[in-house]
Amino acid sequence: MNPLQRVARNPAAYRRLVLNGRPVAEGIEALLRFATAGRLGVLDLAGLPNVQVTTSGRKTGLARTATVQYVPVENGLLLVGSNWGRDRHPSWSANLKATQRVTVRRRGHRFVATVRLLAGEERDEAWSTVLAHWPNYQVAQAQAGRRQFRLFLLTPIP
Repeated sequence: MNPLQRVARNPAAYRRLVLNGRPVAEGIEALLRFATAGRLGVLDLAGLPNVQVTTSGRKTGLARTATVQYVPVENGLLLVGSNWGRDRHPSWSANLKATQRVTVRRRGHRFVATVRLLAGEERDEAWSTVLAHWPNYQVAQAQAGRRQFRLFLLTPIP
C-alpha cells in the first residue's frame, strides 16, 4: 500500500479531505488529467481503482467524461455517486441515470457497458459490498445527510 493510499484509507484523514480538501483534489485531478492526456489522476496516484466513464450529457447531448472510483464485483463495476458527501448528486450520476450504455476506460482499455441504477434490496446488498471495499463511503454518506448515494452497476458488453 503506497503512502497516499494509506492516508486515503484513514477515516480521520478522509473526513478532513471530504470537509476541506475537495477543491484541491479536484484541481490536481484536472491538472494531472490534462498533463497526461487523461492517463493519470489523483485516484491513480493513491492506488485506488478508478475508471473514466463517458456518456452523452442528458441536457446537451455532448460527450461528458468523469473519473470515478469503482468497486469491482463479479459481473462488473459498482459506481457510487458520493459527490464528496455534498447534499446534491454528482452531475455524472444524472447522466448515467438518463442512459443505458456508457463507454468505460480502465487502465488504458476501453469497453462499452450497460448501466443500471440499483434500488431496493439489490442496492442494499451492493451498499454492503461497497462499504466492505471502501469503508470511508460511510463517512461521506454521513456528511451528505438525508441524500442517499446513487449506486450504479456497470456490466461490460461482450
